[in-house]
Amino acid sequence: MNMPVTIKVGDIMSEEEFFRFCRMNDMLDFERDSNGNIIFMSPTGSFTGSFNSDILVELGAWLHSRKIAGKLFDSSTGFTLPNGAVRSPDISWVTREKWDKLSKDDKERFAPICPDFIVEIRSKSDDLKYLKDKMDEYMANGCQLGWLIDRFDEKVYIYQPDRNIEEHNGLDVRLSGEALFPGFVLDLNTIEKS
Repeated sequence: MNMPVTIKVGDIMSEEEFFRFCRMNDMLDFERDSNGNIIFMSPTGSFTGSFNSDILVELGAWLHSRKIAGKLFDSSTGFTLPNGAVRSPDISWVTREKWDKLSKDDKERFAPICPDFIVEIRSKSDDLKYLKDKMDEYMANGCQLGWLIDRFDEKVYIYQPDRNIEEHNGLDVRLSGEALFPGFVLDLNTIEKS
């Protein structure tokens, strides 16, 4: 697996300049770390994108059927975390209360909030340590529940504040959204894995 390419630029771009840079290069995917360095992200493989979409659709249908107040986002969405990093989780969700506090302009850029729920799915080009570091960063910035699904080593990592990381071997696991979504269970056996 490869580490993403990082261009060490430091804090030479403001939030607005980084947003414009991303818009001018909209065929590429970028993140920015808390030091202002730009990270070039490779596109995900087709199967990983399908796996991601299956989970997004299942969660979205469940949230819609129960009228859970919040906003669900796909992998093309960037968020400016409290530490200044701009990250794009594969799947993310923000409570309606947090979303409604943002200005219209903030909603049109990389919203300055940390999602309450995130999912990262390891694709063939992803380095596991890099993804684990991102998960730690999300939790340190206010995320309440995170799932890291490693299709290649067949492991699942569950992150919650003030708890040890829960690790499951194999992808035959049922993931509970209980911390945020009482009653929601994602059975990974129902998601095609290869």
